[in-house]
Amino acid sequence: MADRTVLVTGANGNLGAAVVKYFLDQGDKVIGVVHRRTESPLYHPHYIESVVDLLNEDETNAFFDRIAEEHTHVDIAVMTAGGFAMGDIEKTMMKDIQHQFNLNFATAYNLTRPLFINMKEHRDGKIFFIGSGAGMDTSTGKGVMAYALSKSQLFQLSNIINADTKHTGVQSYVVVPSIIDTPQNRAAMPHADFSKWEQPRSIAELIGKYANQPSKVDHVIVVKKELGLD
Repeated sequence: MADRTVLVTGANGNLGAAVVKYFLDQGDKVIGVVHRRTESPLYHPHYIESVVDLLNEDETNAFFDRIAEEHTHVDIAVMTAGGFAMGDIEKTMMKDIQHQFNLNFATAYNLTRPLFINMKEHRDGKIFFIGSGAGMDTSTGKGVMAYALSKSQLFQLSNIINADTKHTGVQSYVVVPSIIDTPQNRAAMPHADFSKWEQPRSIAELIGKYANQPSKVDHVIVVKKELGLD
């Protein structure tokens, strides 16, 4: 399962970089989408870094048109771009919800729409969104309201995609991590038990496992359950 074209957003983030490395190691061609040019970009003969403002729909469409012209078909897309914010309903203003919606949903949707059209035309392809426990079950998201609401939309988008492409090879999944072991999270929670956190490379390998296998009935991938960390 190599020599595919893989698209990764948030490619210079902790999880995004792990996903990029995983698919390059598989022999795939990877297009990494970043918001700002990486200071020391990864050099690899099968890797291309592209700076795209995913909140700009016209710019995103133009970017994907260039990708489709050069590569014809995108086989796999992993949407890791996003952001996080604390705040309960008393402290969360509409502007806070809109900001999280833009970071977590709009950045994914603006690229997913042309990507979906491309995959549906070829009747094949897999899209992976990065959800969250609070987005999967918003009753647990009272302390991260804007974040939970924005992430919940990815589950609904994935459901719509799978219903639309039911009789094709196009599949959409939502990956649900808990706490990912990153330098930022360690700095924010220095007294936590890091051994219970999920490694970016493990999540990348899990995405690769689903990308390499025939389509699954369950399109929600709970990382702790899959890795036996419950």
